[in-house]
Amino acid sequence: MINIAINIKFADVDILHHMNFKTVTYKFLKDRFNLEKNKEEYGEVIDAITRNIYFRGTNLWVLMFAIIIASVGLNVNSTAVIIGAMLVSPLMGPIMGIGLGAGINDFRLMRLSAYNFLVAIVISLISSTLYFLLSPLNEAHSELLSRTTPTVYDVIIALFGGFAGIVATSSKEKGTVIPGVAIATALMPPLCTAGYGLAVGNMFFFMGAIYLFFINSVFICLATFLIVRYLHFPRHEYRDESTGHRMKLWIWLIVIITFVPSVVIAYFMIRRNVFETNASQFISRELIFEGSTIIEKKIDAATATIKVVYIGKGISPDFLENAKKKLGDYHLQNANLKVTQGMKELTTSDITNMKSQIIEDLYKRNQETLMSKDEKIDLLEKELTKYQSGYLSGTMLNEIRALFPEVEEVSFTKALLSSTKSKIPDTVDLVYLKFSKNMRKSELQRLESWLNLRVGGDKVKIVIGK
Repeated sequence: MINIAINIKFADVDILHHMNFKTVTYKFLKDRFNLEKNKEEYGEVIDAITRNIYFRGTNLWVLMFAIIIASVGLNVNSTAVIIGAMLVSPLMGPIMGIGLGAGINDFRLMRLSAYNFLVAIVISLISSTLYFLLSPLNEAHSELLSRTTPTVYDVIIALFGGFAGIVATSSKEKGTVIPGVAIATALMPPLCTAGYGLAVGNMFFFMGAIYLFFINSVFICLATFLIVRYLHFPRHEYRDESTGHRMKLWIWLIVIITFVPSVVIAYFMIRRNVFETNASQFISRELIFEGSTIIEKKIDAATATIKVVYIGKGISPDFLENAKKKLGDYHLQNANLKVTQGMKELTTSDITNMKSQIIEDLYKRNQETLMSKDEKIDLLEKELTKYQSGYLSGTMLNEIRALFPEVEEVSFTKALLSSTKSKIPDTVDLVYLKFSKNMRKSELQRLESWLNLRVGGDKVKIVIGK
């Protein structure tokens, strides 16, 4: 009986300890992640978002200025300028307004936000298209190209950026989150890229950029909707329950339609990157043949083709056969390896590419050589200026006055010293000195040692005047 009682007591202690741990952990997590403590009044949050949904007057002008700034940044490939435009942009207002309206069942707010959102899109597209039509620069740089192929990663950025935006807006301590969200979700550059697509007649650019903008907008709206529901904002009552069900259905239908293509694009993008990485490793490790040099390589993930152009010693069939057997080791078993050997097998396109590479290499080498020569010339000109201006002589004269008061006159120059035993002249530092009295040999040696240290050499020749 005593053993049973003791066992029961120990079991009770374990249960109590376990319950306390769970309770403490729950309270700790609730305290750390609680959004209720710093929550702003519902009315204040709704008013703040509603004020920013309208595009008229100041807001409209700021939007157009931001669009032009972003377009210039994309045009000249300047990340800093694009970030500045995103900070100025007022596009977040109507997007969050749509999400808030959906979250509190306010159809009027949703309609107003959607109307102003469409106005902003139209004005932005007109402004960016006009800019790119007038701009003399038509090249699509990396900043512009990166906005034409959205993926699932853009969905993740937009969703969590939207979470950060609405949580900060709903808090009394807003800080600098909203500008950061504007930069992270990048609403402005895709609109400008779409304008570029219209200006140059490239529908691929236009559709890709508009889709990216649509992704950002939809998932910021979704994040706003979810947080508004989570924080229990006061909702308007539906007259008909079926209206609420239709509303939810439309929201999730739009989310799914937006999300699925981005996943497909991301899949093919990752697949292409993996193929290109594996192909590059295969070429660098398995296609090195002694006596031959790879002058060109092409990796085409779309057709799973790896093309390599050699020049030099002929590639043996056994080497190529062994290389093809190793494609599977790099997950390239379905790849088509094409090897071109020698100038005779090169196509016109190959020769053109090879010429371009050679010219580019020569240009880079010449640039390095020219830079090296320019540096040497610049150094020599500076040294020549010193000697021509008497800089060393003048400086040395002041030092000699203090160290060797017996010196009355001094001159310093570079000279060529020729020897009857050698045809090659030597450069020496020639110093002319005149003393007020005869100098002892030890004093002359001390002066010569000082001069060698002073001019940074050991070829000082002293000429003593009378």
